[in-house]
Amino acid sequence: MIDIKIESLTKRFGIVTALDDINLTINAGELFFLLGPSGCGKTTLLRTLAGFYTPNSGRILFGNKNVIKLPPHKRHAGMVFQSYALWPHMTVTQNVAFGLEQKKLPKAKIRSIVADMLAKVQLEQYADRKPNELSGGQQQRVALARALVVKPRCLLLDEPLSNLDAQLRNEMRCGIRTICKEHKLTTVYVTHDQKEALSIADRIAVFSHGKIRQVGTAIELYRRPQSKFVAKFVGDTNIVEGVIIQVGAGEAVVRTKIGSFRGVVCPGNSDVRPGKKVYLSIRPECLTLSSVPMDENCINGNVGNAVYFGEVAHYDFKKNGVNMRISELNPTNFERLQRAKEVYAHVSSSDVVILSE
Repeated sequence: MIDIKIESLTKRFGIVTALDDINLTINAGELFFLLGPSGCGKTTLLRTLAGFYTPNSGRILFGNKNVIKLPPHKRHAGMVFQSYALWPHMTVTQNVAFGLEQKKLPKAKIRSIVADMLAKVQLEQYADRKPNELSGGQQQRVALARALVVKPRCLLLDEPLSNLDAQLRNEMRCGIRTICKEHKLTTVYVTHDQKEALSIADRIAVFSHGKIRQVGTAIELYRRPQSKFVAKFVGDTNIVEGVIIQVGAGEAVVRTKIGSFRGVVCPGNSDVRPGKKVYLSIRPECLTLSSVPMDENCINGNVGNAVYFGEVAHYDFKKNGVNMRISELNPTNFERLQRAKEVYAHVSSSDVVILSE
């Protein structure tokens, strides 16, 4: 178990800068996610950590050792690829044993270690099958077992669940976290799936255009985004443009086209002053519809399109040409709100995040 330090790391492919001066510390034993859209640089960083790419500048430290000049096999990092990259002509046992055989361990010891690992990932009964005789989830566990059996110093996962159906992805998320924590592995996990990251990560780095936009826990990123990009990429949100009219004690009042809102100024948005143009991020589930007005952070408007899903309802709330999305859990008043000529939408000031970009 080691910590990983990335210092001033830059990687270019021709004229394209894939990683732009990345600085990041991943703590020992942490399940750390690299999250972002396609082409943002997250997979490039993972492959640079693995040793498949050589950066143009910067350092990567595994513990206190700079591994930039080490080839992949000397970094002792386990890698699970998006495609799993299993040997099709080998059985499950042979696939898992491959790395141990390269280390020239005695055959009896290899058999013992492999059997123990297959038991841990619940694949003992599939030991003699080949990859094409396994389900997607089983193949994924073989790839994990193969990476873990050599006792890597860290584990690198490149979108390991992207080839699975939705139900199996949900089942495997907790399984991956359990395995990583049981083995006390420092794990770096690449995904573009926000729910995947939010549900199992210790911390997350959100990438865009080769840069890290924000690092934090799932709650920090969701509740306190520091930019429009992070607010919109991590979950669903309403972005409302406005101008600050009052500032004080970590909060500000913002005048918008649909009314005034008091909200929270997050760290990282320090340039806050009256007259400054800002953006509000308001999550759909934080807005409450009612027939009764509230004293603050309350606007009147009309319900447009409304969709009932049983446990939740989604509403389009319209005011002065602005459309707000509202989600209501356990929607007992759906029919009444759908028929109402005018309703009120209210949000707590703690759920209104003021962003400068």
